Amino acid sequence: MAKDIMKYNDRSDRRDVSLFDDFFDSMLGAWDTYSARVPAVDVEETPDSYLIKAEMPGFSEKDVKITVDKHVIRISGTVDEKEKHNEGKKYLVRERRHESFERSFSLPEGLDESKITADFRNGVLSVTLPKTPEEKPREIEVKIGK
Repeated sequence: MAKDIMKYNDRSDRRDVSLFDDFFDSMLGAWDTYSARVPAVDVEETPDSYLIKAEMPGFSEKDVKITVDKHVIRISGTVDEKEKHNEGKKYLVRERRHESFERSFSLPEGLDESKITADFRNGVLSVTLPKTPEEKPREIEVKIGK
């Protein structure tokens, strides 16, 4: 569908990435520090709304920020690792460290941006993007011509 929510690919806040680097980022995402820090996201569509679900283990609702500007929704999170880090620990392997991330999606026309809601439960962020009434599918009654 042409009106689906699209991943917003603005890299202005990232290092300059060539097409070659971008290819290897997608192929070897687990080895890339940027990819390892971005939560997995599902986007669902219902007749009344879109729903974005993001897995965010280790984050709480106070660590998450959601903004909407010019039909782009940005979901970001920051955890203060210094606060959670004990000085006496010595890590041999540390893969679960998430300091910060940002995901952005371009929004389709026909959303009521003033009614977007978010819920955070059990490490999963759910953002509901309600459609405007004219975007909802409606049934047209067929009448017999006279």
